[in-house]
Amino acid sequence: MNGHTDDVFDALRGVVGAAIHAHWKLFLAQGAFMMLLGLLAVALPQLSTIAIAIFVGWLFFVGGVFRIVMVLRSRRAPGYWWSLLTAALVAAFGLILLVQPQEGVLSLTLALIIIFAIEGISAILVAFNFRRHDGSWGWTLFSGLVDIVLAYLIWQGWPSTATWAIGLLIGINMFFFGLALTMTAIAARAMEDK
Repeated sequence: MNGHTDDVFDALRGVVGAAIHAHWKLFLAQGAFMMLLGLLAVALPQLSTIAIAIFVGWLFFVGGVFRIVMVLRSRRAPGYWWSLLTAALVAAFGLILLVQPQEGVLSLTLALIIIFAIEGISAILVAFNFRRHDGSWGWTLFSGLVDIVLAYLIWQGWPSTATWAIGLLIGINMFFFGLALTMTAIAARAMEDK
């Protein structure tokens, strides 16, 4: 049974490797773009923090309004009032972020800590799973380690660093994610067609 599982994973790695090789230019372009956006966010961390808070506010507001509309269409569904209340709270939170983005930055900073920690752990697991297949797996591992270090640093400075931390940390995260994509694209370009 274990040999069959290894064969499945080897086949999966081959499919993933072929897909990356076939679209290496797209990975390269995306990586370069992410690195540029990351550098801009690092250069202007306070502005980036407010922009991210407003963007998240729009996401919550639009998502909440959409959910309200959908819940109102299904009045006889179980949990109708709870669903309506939840949708209204999501929309209200989005509206608060839009009207007062600086007050919402503390909550977003705490959420960012959690996201970076989860993203870092995921990147490390992906790197170890594909280390036999992808020669650039070390860059993905490095990106995951950077995410975990960033999560720790922002936690240590919270809440005083919240005004600039989101923009700076997301900028750093975007830069290293773009670097990992770029290095993966360069390695995929060199792969032989199979």
